Amino acid sequence: MKKDKLNPKDNQDNPEIFNAAVLKKIQQARNSQPSIEVLISGILSGEISALSRAITIIESNNKNHFAKANSIINACLPYANQSVRIGITGVPGAGKSTFIEAFGKHLSSLGKKTAVLTIDPTSSISHGSILGDKTRMDELSKDPNTYIRPSASGDTLGGVARKTRETIILCEAAGFDIIIIETVGVGQNEIAVHSMVDFFLLLQIAGAGDELQGIKRGVIEIADAIVINKSDGDNIAKTEQAKAELSRALHFFPPKKSGWIPVVSSCSAKNNQGITEIQQIITDYIELTKSNAYFDTKRAEQNEFWLVETINEQLKQDFYGNTEIQNLLEKTKKAVQNNESSPFAAARLLIETYFNSKD
Repeated sequence: MKKDKLNPKDNQDNPEIFNAAVLKKIQQARNSQPSIEVLISGILSGEISALSRAITIIESNNKNHFAKANSIINACLPYANQSVRIGITGVPGAGKSTFIEAFGKHLSSLGKKTAVLTIDPTSSISHGSILGDKTRMDELSKDPNTYIRPSASGDTLGGVARKTRETIILCEAAGFDIIIIETVGVGQNEIAVHSMVDFFLLLQIAGAGDELQGIKRGVIEIADAIVINKSDGDNIAKTEQAKAELSRALHFFPPKKSGWIPVVSSCSAKNNQGITEIQQIITDYIELTKSNAYFDTKRAEQNEFWLVETINEQLKQDFYGNTEIQNLLEKTKKAVQNNESSPFAAARLLIETYFNSKD
C-alpha cells in the first residue's frame, strides 16, 4: 500500500520526517520558561528573544502571569520614556505597511533602532487574527535595527491591543529609539492610540473620491500630519489637489495646545520618495514640543489617562472572571432575550451580585 505523504502516521518510521527525540526536545524547550530576572536582564541588554517572551507574558490572560508581568514592567519602567512614539493610522488601502517599511528602513539608515507594534483586527466570529505584518514588511523584518511585533486587537476598542501601552515600556527599556504603532484603521472609536504616542500621523490616498469621505472629524483633529501616499505616476496631480483640499480643511479646526500647526505632505512609499521630508516633519514637531514643555506635559496626561483605563480594564476582568457572575450571566441573558427582564434591571442584578460576592 502506498504511503500517504500527508499523513504523519505513515511516516513514523522515517527519522527525517518524524523523530520522537527531536520532538520531545522541542516540546521541552517550549515548556521551559526563563526566570523573570533572566528576562529583565535580557530586555535591558537588548535581547530580542527575551523581549518577545516578556511581551507574551504581558499579553497573556493567564492569572498566573499577572504578577510576573507586573514585575517585568516595574523593573523596566526606570529605563523607559527615552523614545519618540509615533502613531500611524489610515484608511484601508492607504499603504500603511508599505509606508512603515520605507520609513523604518530610512530610520535604520540613520542608525535608529525602531520597534514597530502592529495591531491586527480580531474576528468577532472566529476570534482569530491573521498577524501577517511581518510578511507585508518582509525587508524591514530582516533589518537588525528593527523589531516588529504583531498583536491582536481582541475586544479592545481604540484600534490598539489591550497591552500595547505596556509593550511600549518594554521596547523602550530594550533600547529602541523610535516606537511606531500601526492601528487597525480609522474611526471615531479607533483613536485611543493618540493617548500613547507623541506624534500622530494620518495616512491618506488621493483619487478615491471625496478626500474627506473616509475620515472622521475626530481623527483629523488629533492628526499632527496628514500624508498622502501613492503620489506617483498618474496620481501626482490628484495628490496635489487632495493636499490643497486637506490643507483648507485643517483651517477650520481650533489651534492645538502644542503650538504645532498640522502639516499636509505627500510621498510614494513604493518609490521611497518623500520619506526624508516626513521624518524631518516629525523631528521639527518633537523639537518644538520639547522646547515649549508640551512634550512632557502630554506624557504626564497620558500616564493619568492610562491609570484610569487600567483600573477599568482590571475591574472588567475581575467582574467577568467572578464565579458567581459566570453562573448567573447566561441565565440573565436569556431573561433579557425573552423580555422577562429589562437590560437595565439585569445589569443591576449582576452588579449587586458581584459586590455582594466581595463581602
